[in-house]
Amino acid sequence: MLIDSSAPVGVRHVEVPPEYAGQRLDNFLLRELKGAPKSLIYRIVRKGEVRLNGGRVQPDRRLRAGDVVRVPPVRLGAREAGPLRPPPEWIERLRAAVLYEDRDLLVLDKPAGLAVHKGSGIEFGVIELLRAIRREEPFLELAHRLDRETSGCLALARTPEALRRIQDSLRSGQVEKRYLALARGYWNHGPREVDLPLRRNVLRGGERMVEATADGKPALTRFQPVSLFKPASLLEARIGTGRTHQIRVHAAEIGHPLAGDDKYGDPAFDRWLAEQCGLRRLFLHAHSLMLPLEGRDIAVSAPLPAELKSVVDRLSDGR
Repeated sequence: MLIDSSAPVGVRHVEVPPEYAGQRLDNFLLRELKGAPKSLIYRIVRKGEVRLNGGRVQPDRRLRAGDVVRVPPVRLGAREAGPLRPPPEWIERLRAAVLYEDRDLLVLDKPAGLAVHKGSGIEFGVIELLRAIRREEPFLELAHRLDRETSGCLALARTPEALRRIQDSLRSGQVEKRYLALARGYWNHGPREVDLPLRRNVLRGGERMVEATADGKPALTRFQPVSLFKPASLLEARIGTGRTHQIRVHAAEIGHPLAGDDKYGDPAFDRWLAEQCGLRRLFLHAHSLMLPLEGRDIAVSAPLPAELKSVVDRLSDGR
């Protein structure tokens, strides 16, 4: 840590140690400002209260060893500053959700309905709950994201070095993520690639959406049929990129919106599935994760949750 006598009282200038090289600035600040919500982190970065090597920067900027981060003092409300007390039912569900664990990596079968981190209107997510449950862990960070309503394989790094390696592998396309999705209609395309750029935060009807547009970021999804039914098709989706809502938007763009998708889906189709098959959630499940780590190829799979398997069974009976 560096000391600046001209800085306001409470301001810290923190030198990034080598083991945190490659970490995003927002995640670094979450560790430095214990208990601060992510919305506050984004606000102080946006206002310029956080500086990197003396300059303004975006929250997703990746740090290098030796960088100096200006960390301002923050005032937390009593509720924010207090220790997180996870709901008992979530504690038990997360303890039972561990699919794989070693010295570097933790892979969970994330339940649907649980966000990966807290945010606007969300008091806790997977990472906050795990840090509360595993208080002895010196390091625990999300290696990637899953939508709140998506279930399945979610990887967390247990060391800074593992986080850097996993994120490097994600950027270079060495990580393979496979999903199971139920789509509207009979799929008669065979294997199909959807290569459509996506742009976030498009306002549509007052709601922020993701949209396929030529000026968006590159996004590639490979769909493969698994089981075909008259009203719906079970697909495997592999993603070459990890854009927000990527599979959901790509499926909708080619006329096969996902079942239970309240943003991009078909309300009439969803009502029919709810009445006939009991579907009450988005049918999207990250069933397989394969990644390289320290010369090892790690492969983890998560079985289809009971509430989704029941839908497939009912569709099979009426095929």
